[in-house]
This record gives sequence, C-alpha cells and structure tokens, in this order.
Amino acid sequence: MGTNRNVERRTILKAAGATAATLGLAATTGCGGDSGTSSDGTVTIRYAWWGAEDRAERINKTIALFEKKYPKIKVKTDFQQYTDFWKKFNTQASGGNPPDVFQNAIGFLRKYDAKNVLLDLSEQVKAGNLSMDGFRAGLEKFGEIDGKLLGVPVGSNSMALVIDKPVYTRAGVKPEQGWTWDDFDAAMKKIRDKSGRAGDSGMYGVMYLYDLYLRQNGKAFFTEDGLGFTEADLTDWWTKAKKGVQEGIYADAKKVAQIKPKSAVSAELAAGEFTWDNFTVRYTSEGKSEYGLAPIPTTDGKKTGQYLGSLMLSASKRTQHPKEAAQLINFMVHDPEVAKIMGYDRGVPATQAQYDAFKPTDEVNQAIAAYEESLVAAGVLEPITPHPVGADICESAFLRIAEELALGTRSVDDAVKQFFTESKTALVG
Repeated sequence: MGTNRNVERRTILKAAGATAATLGLAATTGCGGDSGTSSDGTVTIRYAWWGAEDRAERINKTIALFEKKYPKIKVKTDFQQYTDFWKKFNTQASGGNPPDVFQNAIGFLRKYDAKNVLLDLSEQVKAGNLSMDGFRAGLEKFGEIDGKLLGVPVGSNSMALVIDKPVYTRAGVKPEQGWTWDDFDAAMKKIRDKSGRAGDSGMYGVMYLYDLYLRQNGKAFFTEDGLGFTEADLTDWWTKAKKGVQEGIYADAKKVAQIKPKSAVSAELAAGEFTWDNFTVRYTSEGKSEYGLAPIPTTDGKKTGQYLGSLMLSASKRTQHPKEAAQLINFMVHDPEVAKIMGYDRGVPATQAQYDAFKPTDEVNQAIAAYEESLVAAGVLEPITPHPVGADICESAFLRIAEELALGTRSVDDAVKQFFTESKTALVG
C-alpha cells in the first residue's frame, strides 16, 4: 500500500471522530451537481468519498468496470481528505444537493437520518437492485438504524493492540486471547523494566478502546439516546491513564506530541498502542522493527466487547436515481473484481465473495486478515451499540479534551466535567 494512504491513515488517527462544531452544517450554499438523464436514456449519478490519491485511483478503476457493466449509468466522482469531505458534504446537504452515493461511517447515520438526508435502501433490496446476502460476521446489520437500511458496509476493521514484537519477546510477554487488564498492566511493567521504554503509547484519548472497556463491564460509550457511562466511570479511566504515565508504563504525552505524525511505537517511545487493525500498515512504513497484532485485554478473561466496524456506502434521499444508486452500491460491495482492485484499502472486504477474491500476499495485510479470522473463531464479536445524534460532536470533544488532559493543561476532574458539559449540549441538540 502506498505512502499516500499511510498519510491519510495518520490523519484519520489524529482526527478520528474529529467532526466537532467546525463540521456543523455550513451556512454557504451547496455546490451544484449534474445528476440527471440524457436524451438517450443514460443516467448520471454522483459518487463521493474521503481518502488520498491512491484510494481515488483504485475507486476510479472500479467505476470503469461498473460503467462497462452498466453502460447507461455514468458516474461523476469527487473525493477529499476526511475533514474536507465532511465540510463539503455538510454544505451540499444543507443546500439540498448531496451526492447520490457517498462514503459514510457509523457516527453519522443517525445525524443525517434526522436531517432527512439518507435514503432507506430497504426498498431497493426488495426491488432486487441491492443484495444484503453474503456478508461476513453479521456486517449486513451494521448500517441498520431503527428498522431502516441507511448504509451498506464495504470493509471491516476492529480494535487491536499493535505491538513491537521483538520488545515483547525480550520482555517475556506473550499476549493471548483472554488475557486480562491485570495481565496487561503486569506486562507493561515488565516491558518498562526490561526495555527502558513505555509499554504503551497511552490511553487517554483512545475513545473506541474505552468503549470496549465499558462494554466488557455491561455498559457502552453510547446508547441510542446518549452516553452510556457516568462521570465517575470516566474519572476512573482517566485517573488510571494519568497514573500509568507517572509510573512510566505509558508514554509521556508531551514526547508523543513532539514526534507526530510518527507514531509512538515506530518512534520507539512505546512498545505498543491500541488502534484499528487496518491502520497497522503505517508501522511497517514508519519504523524499523517487526510489528504484530495482539488481542484486546479483558475484564473477565472472556469478553472483549469487540465488534467489526466498517466504512459504508449510503445514498441520498434526494437522489433522482435510487435504482442506479443502489446498483452502484451493490456492485462495489459484491463484485469480486472490485476486491482485487481495492484490496484492504477500506478494511477487510465485507462480503465473503470479495474476501475470497482478494488474498493478500504481504505480511501486514495477511496479519490483518488472520486477526479478524481469530476474532470470529474466538466468538468474541458482538453487535455495535447504535450511535445517537450528536455522537460525532462527542467523539471530537473526547479526543480534544483527552489531549489537553494528557498534556497537563487540564486536571482529571476538570476534563471529565468539560466532556460531560459539551456532550450534554451536543446530545440535546
């Protein structure tokens, strides 16, 4: 995979969920589109996504295949980096002119459904223009909200612990499925004592890891209506994160900030960090060591709280061509040739046909596939908790406030109060 996508993934890691008020619906008018039907019956639809140049090159190749199969459908494309994509999309949506088909994520489904932007694709399934058969590990349910099909997965990922394998080996640490947080803490101390570096890059702002921890304990970051945890819960989590830095088992956030955009693991400040499994290509490109994927620690030795996440394709409720939009989505998630072109660019292919069509030959992507297969085999995967309207604002606040806490500009108590204040406002709105 090319370095452009590595840059994109670093941007996504830094801005994961960073869709705060800056990404609110813009006041400017939307850009005009030219979706329509020509005199010979040819239909033009618009398709937009976020990503770097190499993703655009891959997607344009898949569109060429689609247009060959459907000569009466032409696809006009547009792509931006993550933050710029949502700025433009918000402008288009507020102007009543969103793309016919667009890349989407779980945190935006309720938000844009509430704004009457998303097409319920259920009718297109009934009409035979879109198939929801053949998806892996229950992913066909991922885009269903309140009985409506608002998104169709194109790939999957799950949280993982990326480790510097030689450092773990020298410290005598062998993480296995079912290890506990107590095991993890003991491992961090071993690594600190034997390698002289922190065991982990720090867990202040890894929101989706905190979500897994909450799920292990019968809660969740989000419920359908709001937050699924208390101020006391977050105080405990952030206090533990701060204590870990003080003890040297988690990396100093100020040092981590100094080496950005390079990761703390590849910069040899830490022996591991939690992230999405399909982001792991960055470590090999940035660092000099050998890296691997380890399982998420548990509270009880069994439950990890994990689920398969996914990028999705959604359609606009304002599209004049719902059939053609559905046919494009169907092609992108089922056609085997698309998988051979896209590879793991948007995660491990969501459908079994595409998963079987592309078999990675490089070690990094083979490891990602093996990791997700291990999650299925271990039976740890659960459904994702629905995200409420305002979830994107909460994610952004969590990331920003956690960084302020890590850098010492906020106390734990102040950070917790600020997060709950901002979240209450976002979730009411």
